[in-house]
Amino acid sequence: MILARMSRWCYRHRRRVVFLWVVAFVVLNAIGGTVGDAYSDNFSGYKSDSIEAFDLLQERFPERAGDTADIVFKAEQGVQDPDVRARVEELLAAVGPGEVDDAVTLESPYEVPGRVRADGSIGYATVTFDEQAGDLPADTAQPLIDAAEDADGDGLQIELSGPVVARALEESQSASEYIGLLAAVVILFIAFGSLLAMSLPIVAAVVGVGIGSVLVILLSHAITVPSFAPYLAVMIGLGVGIDYALFIVVRYRSGLHDGLDPEDANVLALTTAGRAVLFAGSTVLVSLLGMFMLGVDFYYGLSLGAMAAVLMTMLASVTLVPAIMGFAGSKLAAKEHKRVHHRDTAAFRWSRQIQRRPWLMAGVSLAVLVALALPMFSIRLGAADQGNDPTSMTTRRGYDLLADGFGPGFNGPMLLAADLSDRTTPDVVNAFADEVRADPDVSFVAPTQLNDTGDAAVVTVIPKGAPQDRSTERLVHRLRDQIRDLDLDMHVGSVTAVAIDSADKTGQRLPYTVVAVIVVSFLLLMTVFRSILVALKAAVMNMLSIGAAYGVIVAIFQWGWLSDVIGIGRPGPIEFWAPLILFTILFGLSMDYEVFLLSRVREEYVRTNDNATAVADGLASTARVITAAAAIMIAVFMSFVLGDQRVLKLVGLGLATAVFVDATIVRMVLVPSTMELLGRANWWLPRWVDRVLPHVNVEAEPAPDTRADDLVGSRG
Repeated sequence: MILARMSRWCYRHRRRVVFLWVVAFVVLNAIGGTVGDAYSDNFSGYKSDSIEAFDLLQERFPERAGDTADIVFKAEQGVQDPDVRARVEELLAAVGPGEVDDAVTLESPYEVPGRVRADGSIGYATVTFDEQAGDLPADTAQPLIDAAEDADGDGLQIELSGPVVARALEESQSASEYIGLLAAVVILFIAFGSLLAMSLPIVAAVVGVGIGSVLVILLSHAITVPSFAPYLAVMIGLGVGIDYALFIVVRYRSGLHDGLDPEDANVLALTTAGRAVLFAGSTVLVSLLGMFMLGVDFYYGLSLGAMAAVLMTMLASVTLVPAIMGFAGSKLAAKEHKRVHHRDTAAFRWSRQIQRRPWLMAGVSLAVLVALALPMFSIRLGAADQGNDPTSMTTRRGYDLLADGFGPGFNGPMLLAADLSDRTTPDVVNAFADEVRADPDVSFVAPTQLNDTGDAAVVTVIPKGAPQDRSTERLVHRLRDQIRDLDLDMHVGSVTAVAIDSADKTGQRLPYTVVAVIVVSFLLLMTVFRSILVALKAAVMNMLSIGAAYGVIVAIFQWGWLSDVIGIGRPGPIEFWAPLILFTILFGLSMDYEVFLLSRVREEYVRTNDNATAVADGLASTARVITAAAAIMIAVFMSFVLGDQRVLKLVGLGLATAVFVDATIVRMVLVPSTMELLGRANWWLPRWVDRVLPHVNVEAEPAPDTRADDLVGSRG
């Protein structure tokens, strides 16, 4: 057996294995630090009207193709006050083209009409860059930020907004990562009651994630990788890495307790829990591959980044962990007074209570899950704007000043980019602009601008609604319908339009991805557990857990429930990419617990041919380790809710919710109750299907005594 041979090799050559991992960690991190990242937050790489607008502008109107930074200022004495004007003009002189890298134009309120409120109290200037924010260096707007801070005060309020500024203000989530790690340390110490045993999963996860994060950096030079991809990779890598190592260490301790020597206990751990880890990790990887069905470079980077972290933590769990356990030897064995037979635990008694009232328990748990999932049916995909930032951020204050002074639509202007031709002349563009001015959802339409060569034109359209409002979304689609009816060579672009197009594309392709991942996972589970109903129930229950997570994030981030507690600015749409990310990750993670629980249940069923006892024994013998693993994942995911980035709050809370629901309501109530109701039918598989399916065992058959004890921690 490959795993047995690998386990013995890692045990006998443990110094070499640890040395190779340390060298890989140090060398790769040195390379990553030297090379640096090339993250990009643009959504190009697929066909859409907004991308065509950007491509046209980049080719023929480069000074209008890039993203912007708005400098918004307010003075009670009026922005035309000589002293105020002198201070503002001094600021603008320091942040225009030639002073700030990649800045190509600066539109001053003192030179461009319409940039000062009627009462003169608020004005704004716009710096346009030569690239989209996602393609600019992260610190491009730092000179603007520094200059604005220096000029602010003494009766003059200066705030900044726009995508280029937002990118520069993205704060590191390292503090959140440390909080998650600290919580994991506490949970592991409580579970193991041993500093040595606690340290193994932490070391394996940190090393695996550390190398995986460098791979994400290197990937960013080859493909489009969003700036938040490394945080997502760390979030997932820490969660699964600690969990996978935890399962292996627990099985190792079980072997030591049964009288095996450290080497044989190592082999037992890797051929049982290690095999389950590889299968569970593979389901996560398969789920993440589902993002490739979208056909968008943005998702490729997210998927491959998360896969790199999961893959490295898997490898660390089955190579580095056995090597370190070899150094620890029998010191990892649980103390005698902390050993407890699984039939003496509360989990076993609970499972028996569930089996006495299976209909009631199944009905109640199902009702709770459905109630949590109900908000999901009103989900609205889009992109939150800077009005969703906390008021502590200058981007939110700048957004509010612009909305107050000129209207919310000034935070998300749209561009009509025209390719001038025989049927789309400047006169035709002007005529269309006049029609747009009459639209009830339009606040302002600027005069048409021609490029130097006269073969392209741009019309700036300011909607009445905010960038994230439904009225703005409807306006974009309405303008495109009108352009199509008139057969014009014109495209509707801007950051707002890109977000709308991306949400539409994701919404269209999401069902196909969901179906594909469910089908593949169903086939994998049916192959492993030799049962149609077990695989079907697992798929349905995973969908219920994910539905509950969707419902919670809609209620909080879209409806605004508990928004002050979570620390989000105000309600807004759900980021268009979040449901897909959550689905692919959560479906894989949910399979982890399903595999670890059902593999033990099937092991008992094959041994006893008694479904009820197998379910009770399987639940009880895995309860503590899965509960500890789930608690660690929840702690790691929730730590990201403490940061300032809304998208990471959303993903972290969604992941934590699904894991909590899966490890409690689903695993502790719904699984045992439905398996009790189905009885022997749980393991039904038509003979012809059995002949067709390959035989795959998640866990090798352990020694008989290893079924008897649960050694995660102390009694109670």
